[in-house]
Amino acid sequence: MSNSTIPGSDGQLRCRWCAAAPEFQRYHDVEWGFPVDDDFRLFEKLSLESFQSGLSWRTILAKRENFRKAFKGFDYNKLARFGAADVERLLQDDGIVRHRGKIEAVLHNARVAKEISSEVGSLAAYLWQYEPNGSAIVTPQSASQSTESLALSKDLKKLGWKFLGPTTAYAFMQAMGLVNDHVEGCVTRLKAEQARSRFKRPT
Repeated sequence: MSNSTIPGSDGQLRCRWCAAAPEFQRYHDVEWGFPVDDDFRLFEKLSLESFQSGLSWRTILAKRENFRKAFKGFDYNKLARFGAADVERLLQDDGIVRHRGKIEAVLHNARVAKEISSEVGSLAAYLWQYEPNGSAIVTPQSASQSTESLALSKDLKKLGWKFLGPTTAYAFMQAMGLVNDHVEGCVTRLKAEQARSRFKRPT
């Protein structure tokens, strides 16, 4: 067993971080690192990464269903129509993180996402342009950002996106399968790689 893996509840080795909380193992095994092409799931993750700023992912994961309900399944077409009254309503929702700046940022970003989707065809097609090529892959979990995450955050910022730096962008890329950052020896690494090999990149 390497320093980067730890036995899970079934005795099989996994990325060490998934032992930090009981609910992390399932998230690690079935979500983290598996490719996603659903626009609303991608927007959800970008939004939740913003909400996580200054907090732990465990806090956000525990509230994720509440976030989904409050933010209409992260359908950015619906959120783009939210206004000041909706912000005030969301600030009263104790099931989510009640931070005015982050709530307003998600609603603003929904309008940007809608524009991107209209121009490119889908938010997924836009985001998957930033998938690293094979020669750019580094040792798993050895970096907190990459050339591609820097480019993605820079371009989104140019388009008006709020609360997304290169480190947050890289965490998003790890989670949504744009990179397979499961460590060597992790039981889920091969499963994620097989999913990525079968995945049809959105265009």
